[in-house]
Amino acid sequence: MPSLAESLLFVGFLLGFSNAFDMGLSTKCVSIPTEFGLCYDTTYSEMRLPNLMGHTSMEGEVLPRAAEWESLVQTGCHADARTFICSVFAPVCMDTFIQPCRSMCVAVRDSCAPVLACRGQSWPESLDCDRFPRGEDMCLAPLSKDYIYMYKEIPQPVCQTCPAIEESVLTKSVLDAFCDNSFAVKVKLSKRMASSGFYQYETDGHIEFINQGHLLPYDTRNMISRWMLINERCSEEMVPSTRPVIYVIVGEIQFGKAVVNRIFHWQKKDFQLTQAIRKWRHHKC
Repeated sequence: MPSLAESLLFVGFLLGFSNAFDMGLSTKCVSIPTEFGLCYDTTYSEMRLPNLMGHTSMEGEVLPRAAEWESLVQTGCHADARTFICSVFAPVCMDTFIQPCRSMCVAVRDSCAPVLACRGQSWPESLDCDRFPRGEDMCLAPLSKDYIYMYKEIPQPVCQTCPAIEESVLTKSVLDAFCDNSFAVKVKLSKRMASSGFYQYETDGHIEFINQGHLLPYDTRNMISRWMLINERCSEEMVPSTRPVIYVIVGEIQFGKAVVNRIFHWQKKDFQLTQAIRKWRHHKC
């Protein structure tokens, strides 16, 4: 039998998200379907409906609404982004709802809102951080500072003005670009229709390092994919159809941020670009 204090605490906990949905509705546990890719492969397999967004239908509300957040999470805008979104759209099936803490919401919002802004969107009022509990005893707290520090060590792509796609450039111009920047990679880019119904841009096959700098193959592949997700306007210009396109992407890393400065369209018949790549091995800036 819970004490009066415990009962009041529990009621307060529930009132903290009473605006999310009608508390008169009973909740039920349902399996997270495989098509719910964002939250399917997590540490739990069942979620509650209605969820913290007030969604009562998996097919009609949860899946299409959550799909809108999938590409944002894939940008890597924050290490807690997936945990935060899943805790709201697919709360774990327990005796009580476990909400994200306000501090987690604020951290994710501050890091991911600029990515939304890059796409012409704003942080939604439905995820106003003030609706989540301030304390961290009965909610999901953000990751430790040590983990966040390690996460930030990986170069983070930023929202930027799209560089012009350069065709038939002179060898000297390409070599100058290699000298002026900290990395240059030759990569095949493609896009495909994801299960969410949105296009997904990605690297296809092997990445050829021309000027590797301090980049590692695995980090670089992720970095380019995330850059394309963040800068969707640029991606649409670079990969207008589902046919893969090869580019030489040149940029720099400054203060942990990755910026793309030059984009060269690579074609086998382009002798100048091919010659620049070959000469770079022995070139002195």
